[in-house]
Amino acid sequence: MAGTDAESDVHADSDVNTDTDTDVSAHFDSDFDFDFDSDSDVDSDSDVSVDAEAGSSGRIKIWFRSVPHMGRLSQDTEGLWAVPVGADTARVVNVPFLQDGVAEGDLVRYTTDAEGTHWATGRAEASGNVTIRVLPVRHGPLGPDARAVHEWFARFGPGGESFGATLPLVALTVPADAPMAEIKALLVRGVEDGWWHWETGCATDTWNAA
Repeated sequence: MAGTDAESDVHADSDVNTDTDTDVSAHFDSDFDFDFDSDSDVDSDSDVSVDAEAGSSGRIKIWFRSVPHMGRLSQDTEGLWAVPVGADTARVVNVPFLQDGVAEGDLVRYTTDAEGTHWATGRAEASGNVTIRVLPVRHGPLGPDARAVHEWFARFGPGGESFGATLPLVALTVPADAPMAEIKALLVRGVEDGWWHWETGCATDTWNAA
């Protein structure tokens, strides 16, 4: 999936390496008593607060539709910031918490409805980046500390965001040129040592082969 792909469906789940990762959402309720049946949409924001059309930053919000999974966040849409590249394409610039099959840096196609909302219709080009999500074990060595998760992965250069104080879920972008095998080894070690649970949101052939 590295480089340029034929346009693909951003609504579908990505291929994941099920030999090593888990479904972190299975631990939302058991570990954190998180209400994943909230009716609100997931609006993924980066660290900078901007308007819907992002003002001087030139960013727009692209909304993605997905089919809710049993026991996962029940929202069926997620908004991701993106930078317009053409009349109907934009490059995603933050990490999805809900939407599978898309990564930060991907170029997506979108349409705009009568109310001015931008809806993703497919991926025009894959970035080669990988999306992973890590949920620290509440009573584990790291505690419910999203910052501690970020610190463990900082040396590999992935950018990331945390969902919020009530749910310290961390979404990370693994760059296409990152040491995939080392990152996977750390993820597996963290599971074995009781630090976290993790899942793959968007995989590549390189990631799956690592």
